[in-house]
Amino acid sequence: MAEPAAQSPRRLMALQLLLLHTALWTGHAAVPLGPASSLSLPYNFVLKSSEQVRKIQAHNMVLQEKLCATYNLCHPEELVLLSHSLGIPWAPLSSCSSQALQLVGCLRQLQGGLSLYQSLLQALAGISPELSPTVDMLQLDVANFATTIWQQMEDLGVAPTVQPTQGTMPTFTSAFQRRAGGVLVASRLQSFLELAYRVLRYLSKP
Repeated sequence: MAEPAAQSPRRLMALQLLLLHTALWTGHAAVPLGPASSLSLPYNFVLKSSEQVRKIQAHNMVLQEKLCATYNLCHPEELVLLSHSLGIPWAPLSSCSSQALQLVGCLRQLQGGLSLYQSLLQALAGISPELSPTVDMLQLDVANFATTIWQQMEDLGVAPTVQPTQGTMPTFTSAFQRRAGGVLVASRLQSFLELAYRVLRYLSKP
């Protein structure tokens, strides 16, 4: 009978990397936000954005549950090493979680991150007949949220002349890579949305 400690070096390394990424993300997101007196966003924008975040999170959970139930891909931490080899990028939100919360910088990073996830979801096209409708709906939700952020930036007069475009996206060469990529993209999108929702709730305070 195999001993519990006899795990493969690859699995142990993946778990170590996950712990490192989780520690960095958790520490980053837990930093106190800056004083609310220097921040101002319209209540209607914050309300609409919060509703869109919740909608994306709901559809994202459906994708994760289907990947788990149908393909037994239930543990994103086991795919950390594959994430690096697939070249799935991270969406930074440093301007949304620093001690001096930068309103304009945060909006730009939110919009840029959503554009990134649009592209990542697009790369999942053809993931499977069962999952494609959910991915398509999720991509539409993310696009709508990105448009809401962009319109608010335009209202504030801080929108770039041209919306940002993303660089090279991952190319999945097999059905397994595409489904594993779906798990990783969904997991990262969920973390991204959790911080976005936290910031929006903070900005909605009087």
